[in-house]
Amino acid sequence: MNYQYAMDLHTHTVASGHAYCSLREMAKAASDKGLQILGITEHAPAMPGSCHKFYFHNLKVVPRELYGIRLLLGTEVNILDREGNVDLGNRTLEAMDVVIASLHVPCIKPSGKQENTEAMINTMKNPHVNIMGHPDDGRYELDYTAVVQAAREYGKILELNNHSLQPDCTRENALENDRIMLRLCMEYQVPVIVNSDAHFDTLIGEFAEADSLLTELHFPEELLINRSAELLKGRVNRY
Repeated sequence: MNYQYAMDLHTHTVASGHAYCSLREMAKAASDKGLQILGITEHAPAMPGSCHKFYFHNLKVVPRELYGIRLLLGTEVNILDREGNVDLGNRTLEAMDVVIASLHVPCIKPSGKQENTEAMINTMKNPHVNIMGHPDDGRYELDYTAVVQAAREYGKILELNNHSLQPDCTRENALENDRIMLRLCMEYQVPVIVNSDAHFDTLIGEFAEADSLLTELHFPEELLINRSAELLKGRVNRY
């Protein structure tokens, strides 16, 4: 299939502590690649080396359009426990354009399938979380049927993370897990978004591995959020 990609909503600048480009450099790269929307979602404070919560409070000073593209500025929060607590408060999250929630080893250690699944699903109950980031990391064993059903119940978008599928990624068994997740998304009609998780500007909008997997599975275009900016309305906090 010929999938269309109007946006990349999961990227990081130097503010995240282990990425290497400025906000302007990332925006210019997204514009040069023909994207309509770029999400910049810095790691929240529990990630070692990332920015203080004051960084997120001050995002109001940044213009939401640069180089002819729309910017959605937000955060990738860290899931901290099986109760679904994250490392920024709700008052901060509700001010973000977009919020991704992810499991990261420095912030929560992998546990059993039930505990990992509960952590993911309880995080989905937070109304300010929009996207569940890289739910394909095999270090966190998940009940994918339960995760996909919860995403449908709570109106969350599941991410197909292109970086997870690259050979140098430290996440485990992503290809096998993404096949399971995507087939369940087709069964339960749950939308997904393809994101690059770019930590350098040349990687923005690079979706080759994800696109190949979607094509292999004949994933229906109507379940792909990336194809149209209009599909974001009502699915992120501000657009």
